Amino acid sequence: MAAPATALPRVSVPPAKPVRQTPNKPAPPPQSRKRRAMLWLLRWGFIVTVWAILVGAVAVLWFARDLPRPQDALDATRRPSLTLEDRSGHIVATFGDLVGQPLHLKDFPPALPAAVVAVEDRRFWHHGAIDPIGLLRAAWVNIRAGRVVQGGSSLTQQVAKTLFLTNARTVRRKIQELLLTLWLEHHFTKREILEIYLNRVYLGSGAWGMDAAAKQYFGVSARRISLAQAAVLAGLPRAPSRFNPRINPDAARARAREVLAAMVETGVITAEQARTAAGQIAFSSSPVAAGWFADWVAAQSQALLAPDADAVLRTTLDSRFQAVAEKRLDALLDGAGAAANVSQGAVVIVDAATGAVRALVGGRDYRESPYDRAVLARRQPGSAFKPFVWLSALEKGMAPDDTVLDAPLRIGSWSPVNFERRYLGEITLTDALAQSINTAAVRLLLRAGGPRTVAGTAARLGIADRLPMDDSLALGTGEVGLLELTTAYAAFFNGGFRVVAHALEKTPHQPRLVIEPEKAAMMARMLTAVVAHGTGRPASVPGRVVAGKTGTTQDFRDAWFIGCVNGVLIGTWLGNDDNEPMRNVQGGNLPARLFHDIATGIE
Repeated sequence: MAAPATALPRVSVPPAKPVRQTPNKPAPPPQSRKRRAMLWLLRWGFIVTVWAILVGAVAVLWFARDLPRPQDALDATRRPSLTLEDRSGHIVATFGDLVGQPLHLKDFPPALPAAVVAVEDRRFWHHGAIDPIGLLRAAWVNIRAGRVVQGGSSLTQQVAKTLFLTNARTVRRKIQELLLTLWLEHHFTKREILEIYLNRVYLGSGAWGMDAAAKQYFGVSARRISLAQAAVLAGLPRAPSRFNPRINPDAARARAREVLAAMVETGVITAEQARTAAGQIAFSSSPVAAGWFADWVAAQSQALLAPDADAVLRTTLDSRFQAVAEKRLDALLDGAGAAANVSQGAVVIVDAATGAVRALVGGRDYRESPYDRAVLARRQPGSAFKPFVWLSALEKGMAPDDTVLDAPLRIGSWSPVNFERRYLGEITLTDALAQSINTAAVRLLLRAGGPRTVAGTAARLGIADRLPMDDSLALGTGEVGLLELTTAYAAFFNGGFRVVAHALEKTPHQPRLVIEPEKAAMMARMLTAVVAHGTGRPASVPGRVVAGKTGTTQDFRDAWFIGCVNGVLIGTWLGNDDNEPMRNVQGGNLPARLFHDIATGIE
């Protein structure tokens, strides 16, 4: 029998939930996407702009924190100037800041401001503080040239740099220059800015402003300069040292021609006017460097000057004498001196009656070596010192016609010998000096009382250097300076008076009698014999009485001639700075010839 069926448990199945259909969301229209992007850009643009303004403001404050106050700079103080004039009133040197008379734009000849604008900033009247076109043009020119040949700074920028800033090439300085340029353009008119430039720009040789430079280089006020002179001055600001007419007249002339060409290009002048002006470019007739003289005077005058005040001093310099001395020394060093291994020399010209220094040349080229060999250098004078020995002998009772023995001599282990290694026996004092006899000099020193007596005689006449206290002093083994030695000779030719070498006309220096007039006359006669028939014959000048003394040191390391003609002392020295021997250069050849050349040149 089949088993009864088992009933399955009943499972309750929940009803299925109906599927909810979500309709597709429509895409935003294109205008909405653009609006969102614009809003995003505006928001971030605003944020960036605000930050940029803040950063820019902070940067401006940072760069402006140590800016000079423009009002103070416009009235800035300057170094007091010292202007030196020669005895005729011509300017020979300036120190400090030389500033001329402040002039208004209408006071200048029209050619001067026109020349400056033409060569420095020809769009000056038409652009703002900065000239973008000028900057682009300068950049293009410099790229084509492969180097910096043209600047793009406006005149206003140059005023900002000149008045307020240094020449440092830094980002900081350029930003400060921009800020100050904007300040200038805001506070001044174009005419006022150009006027400030013309009165304050540096033009070399210590001259600030066109009026000072016109007086410095041409001896006239900027009110009265010609077109040619205006072109020279307008060309100086780019490189005042390189285009300085006193230092490099050829470069100054070439630069002036560039300025004239720029004036033609801008229509300020015609080509014919430019050609005429180019032919008229000339500089002050004072070619004298006188650098050593000027330095010597400046050092002397400091105690005489009022503090913080400009000064103009009239000096004793004779520019004609100075020019002759410089030219003759250069000619000798380039000619016979070069062949004899002579690289340096020095010359002084002194008034024997007063001590006024008429010329002073301290070396071959002041620009290459401003060291003053005439005043500062100390060298052995050799036989040029012997006149002090002879004077000491005269003051002990001897006379020019008395005799002294020229023969071998031994003092301890030292045996002085004559230059020519020969001996003349008994010889007069006059002939012994004329022939520069060494053994006679030592014997006269001993008769006069020894080295201390002779050193005292030299000191009485003006030798201030310390001298050796041994018998070799008779042969000039002490070291002296050229100006010092030359000035000490003055008493031999002015009646026995000691004079003081000086360079200022109004400085009182009263001559003092230090030799009996009769003894001075004896010395003058004996020194005349040196040139007439002794070692100094090459120094003779036809028709003139010339007296002097030669000097040569061991191994031809120094050669001197100190002499007098027509009341004027001329001292010459030749040698080498490294003390290298010259080739047979003696006081009686090249130095005596140099004396002759100068003496004939200043007649």
